[in-house]
Amino acid sequence: MGANGKCVIISAPSGAGKTTIVRSLLAQGLRLAFSVSATSRPKRSYEVDGQDYFFISADEFRKRIDAGDFVEWEEVYPGR
Repeated sequence: MGANGKCVIISAPSGAGKTTIVRSLLAQGLRLAFSVSATSRPKRSYEVDGQDYFFISADEFRKRIDAGDFVEWEEVYPGR
């Protein structure tokens, strides 16, 4: 993204179709990039670490929060 670039955020509740929308936009060949989020939930069989999410343990997630490594974070499901 250049100096005059724009940041577009697709935000919605879990399961609302954000990934489907983003994949559709990326497939159109627009000059967009996908920001990969971190999660402490288990990886699903079809997901790729570092592509769909960065899958880390709950302990590692907490350490990274405490270290200020995340721009933002949210506890969606308590304890995970």
